[in-house]
Amino acid sequence: MLNGLQGKERRTGRLSEKILESMLNRTVLIDTEGSSVGCANGLTVLQVGDVSFGTPARITATVNPGNKGIVDIEREVTLGQPIHSKGVLILSGYLGHQYASDFPMTLSASIAMEQSYGYIDGDSASLAEICTLISALTGIPILQQFATTGSINQYGEVQAIGGVNEKIEGFFRLCQTRGLTGDQGVIIPKANVRNLMLKKDVVDAVKAGQFSVHAVSHVDQCLELLMGRKAGQLKADGHYTQRSINALVVKRLREIAKAKP
Repeated sequence: MLNGLQGKERRTGRLSEKILESMLNRTVLIDTEGSSVGCANGLTVLQVGDVSFGTPARITATVNPGNKGIVDIEREVTLGQPIHSKGVLILSGYLGHQYASDFPMTLSASIAMEQSYGYIDGDSASLAEICTLISALTGIPILQQFATTGSINQYGEVQAIGGVNEKIEGFFRLCQTRGLTGDQGVIIPKANVRNLMLKKDVVDAVKAGQFSVHAVSHVDQCLELLMGRKAGQLKADGHYTQRSINALVVKRLREIAKAKP
């Protein structure tokens, strides 16, 4: 016997079922295992009437020598709304502040939310976007078992977002349908922990170690989870720890700054 909320979900859940089916049959490309360079799983919320549901979305980035800066493909085709565009512009501020304090930062990069055919708003993808961009820049692959949501400021602090429960449940549902491996999980802002009110099957899976929810407060923490290696600390001499993610970012940005476009 369905209760009121379950019955409402059943009646209005046709779209979410169709989206899930398209991911399962690979019409919409979302991976939940393996690793890939310049590719990450973001999390979105869709609303149908008064019912909201979450679904993952693939974010990709490419980087090459040049001086065009970071191109937001959604904005270029007028699908990206102002708050989303603001989130992408903040990425440049973060890269310059974090990595290029003593040399000019020049690069040409592009970021897109793949297989999206409608307007995109909100800055909750900016954490996933900066990690995807750093992956494309350094060549370090991102673990596809994770999906990420969160906005960032120019200092790399991770800020709260809306719809956190729906987003977690959307990725969990895909992983559950494909088969939980124990490695899959979501990365959310630490500031959103107080907002968590997840469905029982998600809570039970987390308790059983079949699924995980990671809360982060800085981009570096997210990079370490997604890439499986240390982000690196800034030392007294102004350099990052050797062979760390951040050290490689600085190295690549210096190389691109010296390269002819």
